[in-house]
Amino acid sequence: MRSVAVIGGGPAGLMAAEALVLGGAKVDVYDGMPSVGRKFLLAGKGGLNLTHSEPLEPFLARYGERREVLAPLLKGFGPEQLVAWVRELGFEVFTGTSGRIFPKGMKAAPLLRGWLHRLRQSGVRFHTRHRWRGWAESGGLLFDTPSGEAEVHADATVLAAGGGSWPKLGSDGAWVPLLARRNVAVIPLRSANCGFDVANGWSEHFARFAGQPLKPVVLGFADRNGAAFSKQGEFVITATGVEGSLVYAASAGVRDEIEATGAATINLDLLPDRSMERVIREVAHPRGARSLSSHLQSRTGIKGVKMALLRELVPPADFAEPERLAAAIKALPLRLVAPRPLAEAISTAGGVRFEALDEHLMIRALPGVFCAGEMLDWEAPTGGYLLTACMATGRTAGTGALAWLESLQREAA
Repeated sequence: MRSVAVIGGGPAGLMAAEALVLGGAKVDVYDGMPSVGRKFLLAGKGGLNLTHSEPLEPFLARYGERREVLAPLLKGFGPEQLVAWVRELGFEVFTGTSGRIFPKGMKAAPLLRGWLHRLRQSGVRFHTRHRWRGWAESGGLLFDTPSGEAEVHADATVLAAGGGSWPKLGSDGAWVPLLARRNVAVIPLRSANCGFDVANGWSEHFARFAGQPLKPVVLGFADRNGAAFSKQGEFVITATGVEGSLVYAASAGVRDEIEATGAATINLDLLPDRSMERVIREVAHPRGARSLSSHLQSRTGIKGVKMALLRELVPPADFAEPERLAAAIKALPLRLVAPRPLAEAISTAGGVRFEALDEHLMIRALPGVFCAGEMLDWEAPTGGYLLTACMATGRTAGTGALAWLESLQREAA
């Protein structure tokens, strides 16, 4: 029986282990943390978003520049297959109003427990507190363990060590220099689905609104090449800037614009349900003895954090000009200058270039070594797209390792 070492106990590594053990391989999973699936559990703390129910073509479009290379993998294990897999584990799912798919009960822990039980019953062995440190001169895999350094030999290896976000949960990107030493092409890791810092920081007064949501708003953004983004939703004010679902949705383009030009300006429509003409009429309506804040609240509903943000960003003189004030309400410019650090990001962009891999995700420069999950150079928004692609690439790497081992056996025969 051929042996395979899977490095990383997240969704990609576990899916690779499942494909391998079902294919008859002897599988050992190594993880540097005291238990596997830690990021998976935290991601599902507020409700485990498994995947999305939209048709496959728009689903694939969520992967941007890596759509073409990921499409065959996601067609093999996409939303429908993932839902069927969850049901095979004994869990039912439901689709939310946004189209996102969740397990009934919402929690990640029961699903992970069921999955790990099935893997163990199938023969997968788990080795926690084993931090991968690269390769020994003999070709074996080196690990730091509670008992000291250990060397492991396997017939094939699947690397699923995660990206660089949430390092406290094990995804610290420590594998990057290990692969670079082996001349594997790796794009530098960057923050994805992340918050941003605003230019010059918030004033002391507005910083008191940190933690408050801004909703509903439409966030609009156009980069230097004319690519446009516009979506309604909500986000949260932070001590240094902004974060939250609407910001995450725009984060790839905003981050790239900041990297290219040093800053990116988003525009916020604070009253998305009202036309510019109506806002002008409401703002220009005589306010009598009322304060401007009371007038805006009465005529437009703007108050609290929205009013404070207007005060923060709009020149005082514009408040006396109804058309200028209305223009700010409908397209309030907010200049962003830096993504939050990688350790704070939801996910990671960058990683092992697909061009360094074959169609089975084997590293061309390292025969028998496969990559999966966030180690690969792709990114996607939240909404189930991240988890689906992690599991699809894990499955591809696992079946690819099986095929490679079978080819070795045929050659030996």
